Amino acid sequence: MREIISIHVGQAGCQIGNACWELYALEHGISSNGTMSDNSAKADMDSVGTFFQDTKTGQWVPRSVFVDLEPSVIDQIRTGPYRKMYHPSQLISGKEDAANNFSRGYNTAGRVMVADTMDRIRKEAEQCEDRPQGYFIFHSLGGGTGAGFGSLLTRELQTQFGSKTSKFEFGIIPAPQVSTSVVEPYNAVLSMESSSIEHYNVSFLFDNEAIYKISKNNLEVERPAYSNLNRLICQNVSSITSSLRFPGQLNVDLSEFEVNLVPFPKIHYPLSSYSPIISKGRASKCQFSVKEITTECFEPSNHMIVCDPRMHKYLSCCLLYRGDVLPRDATKSIEHIRNQSNFRFVDWIPCSFKVGITPQVPSVPIDSEMAQTPRSACLLSNSTAISDTLVRLGSKFDMMFSKRAFVHWFIGEGMEEGEFIDARESLEIITRDYTELIGDNDQEF
Repeated sequence: MREIISIHVGQAGCQIGNACWELYALEHGISSNGTMSDNSAKADMDSVGTFFQDTKTGQWVPRSVFVDLEPSVIDQIRTGPYRKMYHPSQLISGKEDAANNFSRGYNTAGRVMVADTMDRIRKEAEQCEDRPQGYFIFHSLGGGTGAGFGSLLTRELQTQFGSKTSKFEFGIIPAPQVSTSVVEPYNAVLSMESSSIEHYNVSFLFDNEAIYKISKNNLEVERPAYSNLNRLICQNVSSITSSLRFPGQLNVDLSEFEVNLVPFPKIHYPLSSYSPIISKGRASKCQFSVKEITTECFEPSNHMIVCDPRMHKYLSCCLLYRGDVLPRDATKSIEHIRNQSNFRFVDWIPCSFKVGITPQVPSVPIDSEMAQTPRSACLLSNSTAISDTLVRLGSKFDMMFSKRAFVHWFIGEGMEEGEFIDARESLEIITRDYTELIGDNDQEF
């Protein structure tokens, strides 16, 4: 029971998903038409079956479902270079989008497509040996389809499959300065209240502004496109899933992520960072030692969301190494981090590091700006720094809702004003929970 089903919702979710499966296929030696390369020594048949299903014709099909309320993004996948890898029924599209309106995705347009989507997810689950170990849901919290239809789909998953199967969220949260929609704060807060807070076991949040800066500063991309941002997110996702897809010295299972990163049910928003992120031109001048890449993971500039953990405290950390990494080197690097003055844990968690090591070297697409490196590290850290992001989101929500701006569009699609108030209160509770975790004796940093 190790199979994982990935569900990609909306434009952001589908585009990230297409980039993720491109990277998975490259790492497992699977070609764009789904066949395993003859000279691929990387393939471990038991592990590759976690994310791919082997057909009788020798083709490996992703255990995934792509869904969007409008056809353009799905059509790009249908005609893209990896079109032959997917089963046609895995690509589901409607005729009209959610128009950046949570309520349209949740109450009206989304209701039309939820039955067909759940039917396809059910078929994917039936093709697993027992039942899926978990579901990965990729979506944007600020978009109408990603937030609205994503929340509706998550609630249906909870109703039909229960809470025993883990649900991991990979969500794009509105960035501090970069925005693609005026009503992003509404959509994000409503999405968190409807699904993220209650129904997900672990939620990994990213924002475009942080990833944009990484692309520009580390990869020297003058004008990063969504394809550049998506590939950076995929490197994080690949590291998180590497121990599920490859054998290793210290493997980390889905349940271990939950046990080690989530001290309380609703405190499940770890920060994520990745190292090394470096351009091909600079790679020849770097050593990529275990100590170096570990230290970089804790730098605010490497985090995939705009925040500064140095001004807050950590609850728990999970370091996932790939490539040529020895356990003793990882232990020494962690000890070095512990001794830094700006690195602080809450006092009531004595053993706060979880380590995973997978010998499989990280891969990068041929046309990627990122350099191939002999080892990498991915940090997942539950930190009170996420409260800054939640406070910022709540502040934007309040500025518009105080004037009831744009609320009529949501009410016109079946919502009530009280739902906005309830969603805002839920966000405030989570924000307060994170700040109170520091403890009365640690209020001053």
